[in-house]
Formats: sequence, structure tokens, C-alpha cells
Amino acid sequence: MSIEVEDLLRRHAPQVLGALVRRYGHFDAAEDAVQEALLAAAGQWVDKGVPDNPRGWLIKVASRRLTDALRSEEARRLREERAAALTPRDAFTASPPGVDRAPSEDDTLSLLFLCCHPDLTPPAQIALTLRAVGGLTTAEIARAYLVPEATMAQRISRAKQRVKGVRFGRPDQWEERLPTVLHTLYLIFNEGYTATSGAVLRRAELAGEAIRLTRTVHRLLPEDHEVTGLLALMLLTDARRAARTGPHGELMPLDEQDRDLWDKAAIEEGVALVTRALSSSRGRAGPYQLRAAIAAVHDEAPSPQETDWREILGLYDVLVRQVPGPVERLNRAVAVAMVHGPRAGLAELDALEEELASGHRLDAVRGHLLERAGDTAAARAAYESAARKTLSLPEQRYLHARSARLKP
Repeated sequence: MSIEVEDLLRRHAPQVLGALVRRYGHFDAAEDAVQEALLAAAGQWVDKGVPDNPRGWLIKVASRRLTDALRSEEARRLREERAAALTPRDAFTASPPGVDRAPSEDDTLSLLFLCCHPDLTPPAQIALTLRAVGGLTTAEIARAYLVPEATMAQRISRAKQRVKGVRFGRPDQWEERLPTVLHTLYLIFNEGYTATSGAVLRRAELAGEAIRLTRTVHRLLPEDHEVTGLLALMLLTDARRAARTGPHGELMPLDEQDRDLWDKAAIEEGVALVTRALSSSRGRAGPYQLRAAIAAVHDEAPSPQETDWREILGLYDVLVRQVPGPVERLNRAVAVAMVHGPRAGLAELDALEEELASGHRLDAVRGHLLERAGDTAAARAAYESAARKTLSLPEQRYLHARSARLKP
């Protein structure tokens, strides 16, 4: 299959699924029908060329497959009621399916809201989003999260059953549900950018999919400042990916990265997005805009020494007032250390001991600040403690290397 056809299929798949679920319901059956339509397109489009309206073609073929499947299922009973049951909830108008559909009418956002239903757990929301909206296979999602395929299949199946019968479309209070959608996309991106476990530092397919889906949401809600902020944050963070590992695959911390390898185009786009969002927010910037602004300060600094840490600390001060979570406060402690010295940063860590004791990041930051303070013995112990707690092999190797470098 050509790259062009593959990209077209991936881009249109969630829109086609959303159209079928909206008109017919039957999430599982609709998904099967879309998969059949995608397979048919993969075979025909390569030989005969892509149709003028690829989305309309896919909706038409998938609708036919779905109605055939439902007709076969219903054939044994209620024959007379079948025709009415199969009539689309919002019958097609004179134009063919998918024709002249404005981007604001795209079903992708409604499908995202369905996948991020509040009755689902965050892992289920992520899995269902990647499956239904992202178009990833169950095996791909399982590999990304390092769980058996059967386990992931059960998780997705339970999620589908949970949303079965839920009215499709944007919920009445959709603005209240939007933060859940953004949080799900943020979690997908974070797991892709820095994998929490396994042998690789980054899972490119997850990070790329999160950016693609966030672009879709931004296209549909261009005036929402937090959507814009999240997209800017992802672009500004992902812009550093080429410099995050050294020549032997070793993890490179931010202050040691070769900034010539950073993606300048992504940085320019991200800075433009967050600048526009902040100027429109008029002093009421949300958490994603603030995180993006912090990332922009890092990305625009010509060197680590020229990073404006006072501005970063000021932004963190605003962020932790909105989101007083332990991760945000941990990141702020680093900024405090860069402005007021490592001992001031270490004092900030004491308040996080209980909340972050089970993870490795508190000890990793403590080791870094102790090293800057000149307490090499304590720094070694903190690095080794962090290495024991992380499930990421690249992070383990990095932390062991930091510890070994401090040995007498």
C-alpha cells in the first residue's frame, strides 16, 4: 500500500466510524464495517486510484457492509421492523455521504467525547481513543503499553460495553467534558514521549498519534485556548526528540542536548500557537497554556546558561496555584533551585516526600540537586534509589551512570 493511501485511510477512519455510529449506533458492528471498508479501499485505491471523495466512498461502503451485517443478524426475527430499524437516525440528504461536510461538523470530536466518557477509567479511555479514533490495532496498543494483546482486547471490549447505548454526539455540557478529552490526549503524548517502562525511551507512534489527534481537535475548536495550548505544548516538547539520546542511545538531559538538532519549524509553530493563546486569554491562561509557555522559554533559549529561569519560576508559581499536583510542584522545585540555589530546591522537595515516595522522579531530582550542592555521597544514594524504582531501562542506565560518575 502506498504511503499516500495509508495516510488517507488513517485520517478518514475515525470520521467514517463516527458517521456510522452517529447514524446507526452499534459501535462494535460499525467498527467491523469500517475495517472492511478500509481493507476494500486498500486494495482498490492502489489499483484504480483514490476517488474524488475518499471519505464519502468509505462511508458509503462501510454503511453498505453494516446494513448487510445487521440485515443478516435480524433476518431470523422481526423482518417487518428491520427496515425501520435500519433507517439512519439522520437520513442522508440529496448529497452523497460525506460530501460537503464542513470541518465543524466532523464526527471525530463526538467520537472523542464518546471514548472519554466519564464512566470509563483513564486506562480504558486511552485504549478506546487509540482504537476508535487513532485507528491503532489492539496489538499496537498492547505493544505500546507493554501488556498482552488479550489483556488489551478485554480492556477495549469492556470499554465498548460500557458506552453501549450512550447517545452519540457532543454531550449537552460538552465544555465540561473537554478537559477529560485533553487530559487523555496529554497522557497518550506523555507515554509516547517518555515511556514509563521498557527498553526504549520513546514510543514514536503514541506521541505522533497524540499530536495528530490534538491537531484534529484544534481544527474543530480553533478558538479554545486550552486546546491551542495543548497542541503548542506537544509541538514544543516533541521538537527536542532528536537530541534526547546520544550516539549510543543514552538519555541526554535537557541541559546537555545539542540544540542544533531541535526541530526549528515545530518550535516556531508552537511558539506562535501559545503566543496567540496567551494574548487571547487576557491574563486567564489555563494549565496547558502555562506548560506550553514554560516549554517555549526552554526552546527559545540559545543555550542552557541563557535560559530565563526567573520567568520559568514565575510561570510555575501561577501553574501550581491552578494545579497543585505533586508533579507540578516537583518541576517548580527545580526552577526554585535554578533561581535561588540547590539547597532552596531541596527544601521544596521535603513537602513532596509522601506523595512521590513510590516513584523514581523525586529521588532523581534530589540526586541532581544534591550533586549541584556538592554532596556527592548523598547524590549517589539518591541516584541509585531512583534507578531501583524506575521501570524504564534507558532511565536506569542514565541514573546508574550519574551515580558512577560521582564515585571517589
